[in-house]
Amino acid sequence: MSSNLRPFHLAFPVSDLSIAKKWYTEIIRCSIGRESKEWIDFNMFGHQVVAHLTSEFNEINTNTVDGENIPIRHFGVILDFSQWNDLKKHLENKKINFLINPSIRFKGLKGEQRTMFIKDPSGNVLEFKAFKDDKMIFEY
Repeated sequence: MSSNLRPFHLAFPVSDLSIAKKWYTEIIRCSIGRESKEWIDFNMFGHQVVAHLTSEFNEINTNTVDGENIPIRHFGVILDFSQWNDLKKHLENKKINFLINPSIRFKGLKGEQRTMFIKDPSGNVLEFKAFKDDKMIFEY
């Protein structure tokens, strides 16, 4: 991975901005950038994710990956082991229900990773993962 990796930008739908603001700051520990009556910029581990207010949501479909039904539409951040463990403990302390419990996926194979899935209050699915070696992120 390049040390010049640039932050990504992602926009996603929410049904209530005040609930999203509280959840993303208290549960994921994002800081807030710009905001309006219709959207909020969050700093998620150095990346810009933007919650946009909407009343329309689509059904979440899944694919089977390593024995789990993974929501097709999801987003998140690849953390280092320390950050992943810290977030896992924080989510457990906040009594957040995991959509898919923290686990090791592809154990003993290329791409072995720690992973966990949660839902925000609007039903958006977030995955946080960590690799032993970042070179394994795109290895097949």
